[in-house]
Amino acid sequence: RRWVLQQLIQENSLPSLVTKGSLGAAPVERIHRLVQEEMNVCSEAAGRYPSNYNAWSHRIWVLQHLGKLTVKVLLDELSSTKYWVSMHVSDHSGFHYRQFLLKSLIGRTVTDNNVLVQNQMVNEQNPSLQKEQESAEAEAARVEEQSVDLPSHLEEELELCTELIDTYPGHETLWCHSDETLNNSHHSPAASPMAQAMDVDGLNESSSKQGYTQETKRLKRAPMQDFLGPEMEYRFIDKVLSTCRDADQARFATAYRKWLVTFLGQ
Repeated sequence: RRWVLQQLIQENSLPSLVTKGSLGAAPVERIHRLVQEEMNVCSEAAGRYPSNYNAWSHRIWVLQHLGKLTVKVLLDELSSTKYWVSMHVSDHSGFHYRQFLLKSLIGRTVTDNNVLVQNQMVNEQNPSLQKEQESAEAEAARVEEQSVDLPSHLEEELELCTELIDTYPGHETLWCHSDETLNNSHHSPAASPMAQAMDVDGLNESSSKQGYTQETKRLKRAPMQDFLGPEMEYRFIDKVLSTCRDADQARFATAYRKWLVTFLGQ
């Protein structure tokens, strides 16, 4: 399938197609349609066979080679796969895919920010050449950088973990994903308390499927530095240990506390 996709992309990227005036936009639309169709194939395969890492690995390949890992694509994938992982809380493959999305989002945002800083330095040194030096890629990076709020997305991922752990006790996958999400939050420069946050709550999500809306999340949301800090996690662990009757849930919560102590050094 990858070979076929590569041939189709190459065919739709020929210069002869681009130079035909109004037909230039058609290849882009066809490529977008190919990506969407391939994502549907991956979703169907992942739903048919548990822990189908082949399907999720292929989905990652499609993102890397066709979707180019743009911020918009990464955010769309985070939104579209949230319902799937909520319905497959024991399948780590789907949560592993979300970890890839979060890490890619962090990496892409940091890269875009570096491009902006370099571009600003060039403009400061050569004010008269500002317009000439600013490339189309840097302009696109500026738009994407201004539209993404990394701490907010990491916070929402921890909220998702918390809700699923409360609803479906005794699933180790959810605790492992909490580990990885918190790990990402502490390795993201944008997740520091000094980072400036911008509201991007307008993601297109199906509230009827997921059972909660962005407005509900906004009302429930704790202060950023509190939520991503260890105190909130320790309080959550204490709550689980004091209320749960599931032996596995208690074991996972205890293991998570030990990981927090080791990882955070407190």
